[in-house]
Amino acid sequence: MALRIPFPPLWRRAIKRTLPKTLWGRSLLIIVLPVFLMQVAVTWSFFDAHWQTVTARLSDSLAGEIAWMVESWREEPDEATLQRLAERAEQTMQLSIALQVGRALPTSRRTSLFTAQDRTLNAALDARLDDPYWFDTTRYPAYIDIQVQQPEGVLRFIAPRERAFASQAHIFVLWLALATLLLGSVAIVFIRNQVRAIERLSEAAEAFGRGVDLPGFKPHGAREVRAAAHAFIDMRERIRRHIDQRTALLASVSHDLRTPLTRLRLALALSPPGVETEAMQSDLNEMEHMIDEYLAFARGQAGEAEEAVDVRDLLARAAEDARALGAEVSVSGDESLRAQLRPLAFRRAMANLVSNAANHARTIRLGARITPSGQLELSVEDDGPGIAPALREEALRPFARLDPSRNQNTKGVGLGLSIARDVARSHGGELLLDDSDMGGLKALIRIPLRGG
Repeated sequence: MALRIPFPPLWRRAIKRTLPKTLWGRSLLIIVLPVFLMQVAVTWSFFDAHWQTVTARLSDSLAGEIAWMVESWREEPDEATLQRLAERAEQTMQLSIALQVGRALPTSRRTSLFTAQDRTLNAALDARLDDPYWFDTTRYPAYIDIQVQQPEGVLRFIAPRERAFASQAHIFVLWLALATLLLGSVAIVFIRNQVRAIERLSEAAEAFGRGVDLPGFKPHGAREVRAAAHAFIDMRERIRRHIDQRTALLASVSHDLRTPLTRLRLALALSPPGVETEAMQSDLNEMEHMIDEYLAFARGQAGEAEEAVDVRDLLARAAEDARALGAEVSVSGDESLRAQLRPLAFRRAMANLVSNAANHARTIRLGARITPSGQLELSVEDDGPGIAPALREEALRPFARLDPSRNQNTKGVGLGLSIARDVARSHGGELLLDDSDMGGLKALIRIPLRGG
């Protein structure tokens, strides 16, 4: 049974928004966060259990020595006593003592960056001295200035900093930081290698979904990642065999169906003209168009390679197709815009969209632009009756014939919008239907932009 931490819903949502979204970021967090917490705990434990104890003992020892010298001075407050104390302090205690006659203690004191040092020394002096005192740990980098008020003036003591504080703590922290940096760097390198193997697998799968093969893809990484990569390669080969078999089957079906159609068309051509002959000729044309639509939908364009395509030229060709159907067409877009596309597939998708618009509208507007998110957007708008929002998803399904609907026409089979959506999806994008400001339907193809 999994352990669940009872965070409030608001906190849980805040934590989810804060956490990294990528595997690389989360893996790095899994390694770095425990190491960071461990180092903080070790450092805290060191300063709390070792540094504080050692510093307290050193400060107490220094305060005791100063208190002894103050008491000695009080017993015989003369020049000989001061000279004797100064010599003993210099030889045995590493202290410097001087009497500043008629002086008073300073009224202000600078606070050290490490306030714990000041607190420890202050506590030691307060416990040992009965006279007013003052000290400064910031004026001299290697020394501490301690002053004690006496009736004659101020007894000033200059003590080495290591006499009061454990001065090697920074070395421990430095080695700890260097070890953390070294271990973190090693962990980052190994994590990056593992994540990179997953990224390569994702790139290969995404490229294969667009019909593009990555020839240099090989299994990398940990055993589980390599197993997934081998499974992907096996799946890719099975899909390729299935596509090859389907292509061969469709080619055979196409040949078998067109042979009798050709004989029927020849028989009608030799028959005397009449109303019945014209009706059979119309039925034959519609049947041939339906067969072309079915085969195009089933065959797709997966085998076509991507190439740099002039998007404005693509729109111009689609506009010519729409004008041939009797529609008024305008084209807008950047003339220098190029993108990596499968040209035949995209021309068929645009032809389906403009023919669908031309069959139901008089005016069509074609456009191309780059969206703020970096996608290529191709639009086909018209002033026709449009499609109700509740029926748009149904209109995109294969063989859908809505009534009344833009997806139905006298010679269509309900595959135009579906083929266009398949083309968009094969490029990693999508086909969307929306309302046009012209009063009709707006069809949008959005795909990730890959430079031409």
